[in-house]
Parts: sequence; structure tokens; C-alpha cells
Amino acid sequence: MDMIVTLLPLILMFGLMYLFLIRPQQKRQKKVMEMQNSLSKGDKIVTIGGLHGIIDALDEGQVVIKCGDGSRLTYDRNAVREVVEKDSAM
Repeated sequence: MDMIVTLLPLILMFGLMYLFLIRPQQKRQKKVMEMQNSLSKGDKIVTIGGLHGIIDALDEGQVVIKCGDGSRLTYDRNAVREVVEKDSAM
């Protein structure tokens, strides 16, 4: 019985750490993965480096971004931070 009482605070601490730290991080990571997998041509995006552009082409692991001056840059899909505006033609 003393062993359970001694381990109870440690178990409670791990449970709270899971609830407040690990689980929310997993949800955020899942949401980012879904966003990166649902990218489509014509979406306006922002990369993790702050580049704003429009998706011109998609590959399995890469995305070609058309910038404001007409240049096309190739980035990994993981470099896309957010979708500013989805393509309305879909």
C-alpha cells in the first residue's frame, strides 16, 4: 500500500504532462500533416521562411511555388506553414 501511495504523485505527474503537453502537440502535428497533404494547385500559401506565393505544381514530396515576380521555386511540402487562401476553382 505504501508503494502505491509513493508512486501516485509520479503517475499523476506523467498523466498531467500527457494531457497538457504531449496530446495537444500530437493534435497540432496531425492538423499540419492534413493541411500539407491537402495542398492543391492554385492555393495561396506561406512557407516557414515567410515566402508568399501560389502553388504552381505538386509532386509527391515537393511543391513548386510561383512568386510575385513570376519566378518558380521548388520547396519541400514540409516547408509550407499555412494556406492563406484555397483555390476557389475547385
